[in-house]
Amino acid sequence: MISENYKRQLIHEVKQIDAYLGPTSGLEKLVQEIADEQHDKAVLELIKNIGILTKKQSLPKMEQKQEKVVELLYKYLGASKVDELFQYLKESSNVSLDELLNQLDELVGLENVKQQVHDLIDYNQIQHLREKNGLKKSNKTLHMAFLGNPGTAKTTVARIVGRMYKAIGLLSKGHFIEASRTDLIAEYQGQTAIKVKRLINRAKGGVLFIDEAYSITENDHSDSYGRESLTELTKALEDYRNDLVVIVAGYTNLMEQFFESNPGLKSRFNTFVSFCDYSLDELVRIFNYICSQNDYFAEEQAIDKIRDLLQKKLNEKDEHFSNGRLVRNLFDDITLNQSKRLSKLSGYIAKESLMLITKEDVPQDS
Repeated sequence: MISENYKRQLIHEVKQIDAYLGPTSGLEKLVQEIADEQHDKAVLELIKNIGILTKKQSLPKMEQKQEKVVELLYKYLGASKVDELFQYLKESSNVSLDELLNQLDELVGLENVKQQVHDLIDYNQIQHLREKNGLKKSNKTLHMAFLGNPGTAKTTVARIVGRMYKAIGLLSKGHFIEASRTDLIAEYQGQTAIKVKRLINRAKGGVLFIDEAYSITENDHSDSYGRESLTELTKALEDYRNDLVVIVAGYTNLMEQFFESNPGLKSRFNTFVSFCDYSLDELVRIFNYICSQNDYFAEEQAIDKIRDLLQKKLNEKDEHFSNGRLVRNLFDDITLNQSKRLSKLSGYIAKESLMLITKEDVPQDS
């Protein structure tokens, strides 16, 4: 009943927009398609068209209507679904190759990764140009394996690579679908292949990123399901190689074992990229970057204390060292401490104080 209520409200709001703009906007028809079938394409068109109309009209009333429609979409379809579609729109928008190369080069560290991606782009641009000129191109697939510890920007680089491949004409959409074991293994016999096919269909034209790919077959109890998943995935790697990039990622040693036990799968991957752990200086740069992205800055004494703390973590690190995630968690702890410190002050708190991280905000250990 709640869902039906949101649907009625959504149709009502869009009818009002159509009445204001005229029926040529086609919004009511899109909402009806969403109500009948909940097609992703109709939702994407609605979100895109509402945004375009709002920009054209530049009226507060239209902005309010847009906000109301988006709010109702969240309630009717669910937050995770709408967020995924917003991300799809963002990633499938046209961004120049130069902009994307700049995004890659601005990442902290990862010099070997950046060089390998630059080389891949150069190589694939020339191969694409050869094909356009009627020449033979390489038979290499675009599929990749990213090897390294958590928090080394594997997901970030995978997103950028997908958009780069779209920019040079190798992928039709360039969007990004992230998957794990639960997205590739069904609960009941015979359902796994269907589940994998649906996931592949969603990812076609873009990047399918499978984190901790070795987990597909790590459970002995469901090994037959894992094998079924890998069989379907291996087939898709070949069938859709011209408009799909699959990137598998995970710990180096576990990924190597995974490929050794699945030679048929390994042969479909031509590119292996190693992501090294960050150095102390790089971890500090990541902290400063997170601060700048969130309107904070740290005093010099705070940075010295953070550096000492991160050095201790590096000295104690094992194979599960979390790199950038460690820095993100440290940032969260520090900003919580800053909030607690500022909340004890009486009277006016200046803007600069709200932004400043002091050495008192940095924990002794984290």
